[in-house]
Amino acid sequence: MAGDLDPILLEVFKNGFEAIADEMALILMRTAHSPIVRDAMDFSTALCDPAGQTLAQGLTTPMHLGSFYDAMRHLIEEYAGRIEAGDVFIGNDPYLASGQHLPDIYVIKPIFAEGALHGWAATIAHHVDVGGLVPGSNSLGATEIHQEGLRLPFLKLDAAGVRNATLVSIIAANVRLPDQVLGDIQAQAAAAFAGERGLRALIARYGAATVADYGDALHVYAEKLARAAFRDIPDGEYRFVDHIDGLGDYPLPIEFHLRLTVAADEVWADWTGTSPQVKGGVNAPLSFCKSNVYAALRSVMPRDVPNCHGYTRPIHVSAPEGSVVNARYPAPCGARGSTGYRIVDCMFGALAQALPTQVAADGAGGSTLPSFGGRVAGRNFVFSECIMGTWGATSEHDGQEGVPHMASNQANVPVEMIEADYPIRIERYGFVADTGGPGQFRGGLSLVREYRMLTDDVYFGVRSDKCHYPPHGLFGGGEGAPSENLLNPDGEVRRLPPMPTHPVTLGTGDVYRHIMAGGGGYGHPNSRAPEQVREDLLDGRVSREHARSAYGVIFGVDAAIDWEATRELRATREGGASSGAAADSADGSAAAAKAGR
Repeated sequence: MAGDLDPILLEVFKNGFEAIADEMALILMRTAHSPIVRDAMDFSTALCDPAGQTLAQGLTTPMHLGSFYDAMRHLIEEYAGRIEAGDVFIGNDPYLASGQHLPDIYVIKPIFAEGALHGWAATIAHHVDVGGLVPGSNSLGATEIHQEGLRLPFLKLDAAGVRNATLVSIIAANVRLPDQVLGDIQAQAAAAFAGERGLRALIARYGAATVADYGDALHVYAEKLARAAFRDIPDGEYRFVDHIDGLGDYPLPIEFHLRLTVAADEVWADWTGTSPQVKGGVNAPLSFCKSNVYAALRSVMPRDVPNCHGYTRPIHVSAPEGSVVNARYPAPCGARGSTGYRIVDCMFGALAQALPTQVAADGAGGSTLPSFGGRVAGRNFVFSECIMGTWGATSEHDGQEGVPHMASNQANVPVEMIEADYPIRIERYGFVADTGGPGQFRGGLSLVREYRMLTDDVYFGVRSDKCHYPPHGLFGGGEGAPSENLLNPDGEVRRLPPMPTHPVTLGTGDVYRHIMAGGGGYGHPNSRAPEQVREDLLDGRVSREHARSAYGVIFGVDAAIDWEATRELRATREGGASSGAAADSADGSAAAAKAGR
C-alpha cells in the first residue's frame, strides 16, 4: 500500500489531523472556566488513531503530549470490549491511569463511524483544585499520593451518551471549586466532541480505509524523518548532570544523571544514577519522563517532522524504577513539573556537546507555580498560575525573555484578570537588570512578579527552582542570576526556600515577591561587542558596574564607551571567566562541579 500513497494527499491528511487537534485546543481554551486553563493555557489536545497513537497534537504543552500514548494504551487495555459510541472517559491517576499528576485530568472520547472505532479525541487539562492537603492540590509536603487529592482511574464520565451523575457528584464533593472544575471538565468534553466531528468529516469525505491508511503512513513518514535527523547527530555517548534545589527549609539537591547515546539513527536516554524518589511531590511517572525526552529531541529536528507518534519510535528511554523520574506507588507527584523541566534541561546539556550551535544555554528552569487559597464572603477561592520567564542565550542571539520553557507553551495570567477575580493586587511585573548570564550572547533577564494580599488567612505555597543551582552558561558563558522567594521584601523580609513543604499563611498587606532565575550566557563575555553592552546599558538591562565587572566595558560621560580603558581592562581578562560567573562548559563538568557545593 505504501507505494500507492499520494504524497500530496499525505500532506493533506497531516494538515487535516493537525487542524482538528488545534480546533480542539481553541474550543477548550475559549470555554474553560479557570484562569490556569483559560489564561495560562495549561492544557493539551490530541487526535489519536484506534491504537491510541497520536496523529496530531494541538499547539499546547509539549511536556503533556508524549504521555498520551501510555495513557491511551492503559485505557484501551482496561476497557477492551467495553468501549461504545457515546462514551467519554475521565482519569488522572499516575498509577491507575498512566496520568501525570492528579491536577492533570484526562477527558477522552472514542470516535466511531460506520459502526467501528476509528480514533480518539484526547484532552488533558490542569485543574485549579482536586482536593488534598492544600488549595491548588500542589502540596510539596505530601509524603504519598493519597494526600494529594482525588484519584480517578479511567472511568466513564459518559456511558453511551448518558452522563454519570454519581461520578460528577463525587468529583464536586472532593474539590474546593466544583463550579470551575466541572466547568473545565465540560470544556474538555466539548473539545473532544469537536475532535469527533472533525475526524468523522474526514471519514465521510475520504472513507474510513483511506483515513486509516494515511494515518499509518504518517507514522512511517515521521519515523523516517526522525531517523534522518538522528543520523545528523554525531554518534557518541553524551553525559550530563543537573539538579533540583530540593524540598523544605533545608533542601538536599535532587540529582539527575543522563547518559544520552546516539548510534546511527536511534537514540537512547538512560537515567541510571538519578536520585531515588522522595517523600515530596516532585516525583514523576515514567510516561512523563518519556514525554519530556521526546519533546527535547523534537526541538532539534526539522520543523516539518509531523508531531505524531511515529517520530518517537527511534527513541528509547530507560529509568530505574523507584527513581524520581520513574516513581513507584505511592510516591506523590503533585509538583512533577519541575522534574519534567529538569529532564529537558539535562537533554539540552547533553545535546549541546553534539550540536553546539543548535541548543540554548540553560534558562530559568521552567515555570514557577505560586498558589493562593482562602475564603472571601463565605466562598472558597484558589488562584494558581504558571509564571513563565527566560531562556539562555544561543550561538546566534541573546536569551529570549517573557517566554515559557521549551517543554511548555503557556502564558502568565494577565494582571487585570487576577485583580478582577481574586483578593490579590499585582504590584510589580517586569524584568530585573544585571541578571542575564554574561556572554558573547547574554542570557535573558530575570522576571519579577509581586503579589499583595487584600484579605486575611490566605494559604500560600510555591514551587520554584534554580536558587542553589543557577542556570549554567555554555562555552565560556556565565551563570544567570539565581531565583528568589521573598515575603514582605520592603519590610521585615523573610526569605523562603525554593520549595516550601509547610504552608505559609498570609494576611492583608503581606507581599510575596518572586524573582525567576536569569538565563545562562553563551560564549565568553569578552567577545561581546562593546556597542551591544552599551545598548543594554541604555535599555536598563545592565548597570555601569555590571558592564565593567561582567563584560570589561567602561563608560564615560553620556554612556560613551571609553575604548582605551575598555581595551586595557579586557586585556587583563582574556581567556578568563567573567567576574562572578562560572565559565561553564557543555561537557557536563560544570554541573558535576556544582554538586560539590
